[in-house]
Amino acid sequence: MLFEKYSYIAVEGPIGVGKTSLARRLASHFGDFSRLLLEKPERNPFLARFYEDPQRYALSTQLFFLFQRMQDLQDLVQPDMFSRATVTDFLIEKDPLFARLNLSDEEFHLYQQMYRHLQPQVPVPDLVIYLQASPDKLVERVRRRGTAYEKGITEEYLAGLVESYSRFFLHYEAAPVFMVNSDNFNFVEESGDFELLLERIEQMRGGREFFSRGA
Repeated sequence: MLFEKYSYIAVEGPIGVGKTSLARRLASHFGDFSRLLLEKPERNPFLARFYEDPQRYALSTQLFFLFQRMQDLQDLVQPDMFSRATVTDFLIEKDPLFARLNLSDEEFHLYQQMYRHLQPQVPVPDLVIYLQASPDKLVERVRRRGTAYEKGITEEYLAGLVESYSRFFLHYEAAPVFMVNSDNFNFVEESGDFELLLERIEQMRGGREFFSRGA
């Protein structure tokens, strides 16, 4: 079974791509054999203010997320051989991507110092599921879920984020990556789509594969 092959799965992708929904679906599928770690952006007291005034609140928002993610992953540093599989909706190595996109040069230098100090303390996933989507599709999904503090997110910002994710995963080699163009999939509401995803991951043999479907 999938959880026997991959005991730590990270689902990643830009805002609105559906990573949290897929992570929940995977953890539910594995049942008692898994535990779910989510980012919980609603607990970040700076996030709503960041979307209103990015320049002022970018550093505090980014550092809160960094410490939150590091704390959530501490239990994985020395895993028990009988522990459950873990599914997350974030990859800690991706954290600097947002920092570089949102911080000034001076702030990013400070952030890098803190990240380098903390980063070695967390484990590497056995598999990363990288969800991709076009900027217009991301805008549609963000608007549909109606989160108040996300109303100010523009398609231009999401386009820049998509490009940053593409560059990041182009060079990411720490773990196997299963890339999925999610524009024409609904892994939460369509059981057939979800089962097809599991099947394709089970068949994965190399360190990097791509999965897509035409419109």
